Amino acid sequence: MRYLLFTTITCCLLYISVAAQQKSNAIDRPNIIYILADDMGYGDASCLNEQSKIHTRHIDQLAANGMKFTDAHSSSAVCSPTRYGILTGRYNWRSDLQSGVLWSYDTALIAQKRLTVAGMLKNNGYNTACIGKWHLGLNWGKDASGKIDFKMPIYNGPVTLGFDYFYGITASLDIPPYFYIQNDRITATGIDTIAATTGKGFWREGPIGNDFKHIEVLPRLTEKAVHYIAEQSKQSTPFFLYFPLPAPHTPILPTREFQGKSGTNAYGDFVLMVDDVVGKVMDAVNKNGIANNTIIIFTSDNGCSPMADFNELQSFGHNPSYVFRGTKADIYEGGHRIPFIISWPGKIRTGSSCDSTICLTDFMATCASILNYRLPEDAGEDSYSLLPLVLPGSKTNYERTFTIHHSIFGEFSIRQGKWKLAICPGSGGWSHPTPVEAREQVLPSVQLFDIEKDAAEQHNVAAQHPELVKRLIALTQQCISDGRSTQGAKQKNDAAVILFK
Repeated sequence: MRYLLFTTITCCLLYISVAAQQKSNAIDRPNIIYILADDMGYGDASCLNEQSKIHTRHIDQLAANGMKFTDAHSSSAVCSPTRYGILTGRYNWRSDLQSGVLWSYDTALIAQKRLTVAGMLKNNGYNTACIGKWHLGLNWGKDASGKIDFKMPIYNGPVTLGFDYFYGITASLDIPPYFYIQNDRITATGIDTIAATTGKGFWREGPIGNDFKHIEVLPRLTEKAVHYIAEQSKQSTPFFLYFPLPAPHTPILPTREFQGKSGTNAYGDFVLMVDDVVGKVMDAVNKNGIANNTIIIFTSDNGCSPMADFNELQSFGHNPSYVFRGTKADIYEGGHRIPFIISWPGKIRTGSSCDSTICLTDFMATCASILNYRLPEDAGEDSYSLLPLVLPGSKTNYERTFTIHHSIFGEFSIRQGKWKLAICPGSGGWSHPTPVEAREQVLPSVQLFDIEKDAAEQHNVAAQHPELVKRLIALTQQCISDGRSTQGAKQKNDAAVILFK
């Protein structure tokens, strides 16, 4: 009897000890909130642009609470590819999507076997949620005749790629079908067809749910995100919230509260609405008492779109691309240099700034470092931990030595130190000269820029540095051939990657 009593007490004490240790580990592991704006330019954040006419006070406060990066880049100059890179830690051009973005009924881009940031965090005890714009393809259910049935379950979406919960929209807010999706089903009880619109409030014709209004989407997603934060703050386990906004992408739809508030145009007003969303997330974190153990990241998937009307904004003295050349879609800096701000109270020095060149693919390795988790050889192939940059006194170095950029038409550039080599003529995107215009004008096939001296990319010095050009091209080709840019075993790309178009 004494032996049984002793054994029972020992087991209970052991259980309590393990439970306490698990709770301690959960407290040590930070919550992670990743806010991804859609088509917001580097120059739209006033903490990065002293000449900005748009005062983003909440984003500025987030920067004051932590660190801002002045040389951060999306992996692509357009949205679907960048989202792939964020969630997989892999350059987008290693996937089947070699150019452009996904459209209305394209199937899932991320392979089921591929480890995502969400899957990694979930496997390490996190509750994971995606609330917002997906735009990485969905496999819609089909009836016996092969026709899409919107009422059937959706396959290969967020909840099969590591997320415990999903509430959001299929793609950009101007791309049908227009439904809210909760986990793997649409929430609508009825379906209609909505006509296309024009101007800054543009969207395409397509199916729409009876509970869907475009102007209500950003507020509703924000409400869902705030509710998720509140609910998860009550739990003993940490959480990861991936919050990809549909704004300030078209349709540019600031609500009445923000109309005319920026002193610029409707786009500027919409940016302020995005800033307000950041403020609401920060408030939710503070009100629920989890600020000291929560990382908040704010960034954008690419540069500002021409739909914002650069000429109109310029008349107010505002440039969404700051001093950089180009816009969304381009290989020039304006296409992929983006705001990136990270706050982690008690860890990251407040009001700090970093000028190292980083890429959004670095998120996966950063999370792995926080967990002290070793990524498999076939995961995060282009991801480098940012912890050496953000944590004072770090004993390791940021290991990225070069960064590959990619345009909407699949054109490449490589950045190493102050040098940037665009391996294409012209913008590689929508700005003049477009790829077609550049080739018609027989412009140089490569462009070398000294970004430190020529941030606006006005002076192609390739002819003066032929050996450097040759070396950077070889480095890019090696990165393509190896299937990775990080150390490790060679991997295979999902499709043939063509460097010279």
